[in-house]
Amino acid sequence: MEKFDENDIYYQQAKKQVDKLRGFYGHLFSYVGVNLMIAYFNYSNLAPNESYFQFKNFFTATFWGIGLLAHALFVFLPNFDFAKKWEEKKIKEIMDKNK
Repeated sequence: MEKFDENDIYYQQAKKQVDKLRGFYGHLFSYVGVNLMIAYFNYSNLAPNESYFQFKNFFTATFWGIGLLAHALFVFLPNFDFAKKWEEKKIKEIMDKNK
């Protein structure tokens, strides 16, 4: 295994990006797994002649999917990272206030 200089700025940036990707893929895996279990549970508990295509059966997938989409935007669109800019601005504001 190749050793990297952990103090190298490029290494730190790459590690940070890999951490973001790992977090996103964990989120995606959880989303798929949990929603498959919910879909199975909902399908197995349908009344006779009841349609599966009701909003209550897609509630979790819809709203969790919106959160997953936001997570994807933060990971795959680097210019979309307004939260980091806000954090830096807030840190500077608090540091200036405490001086």
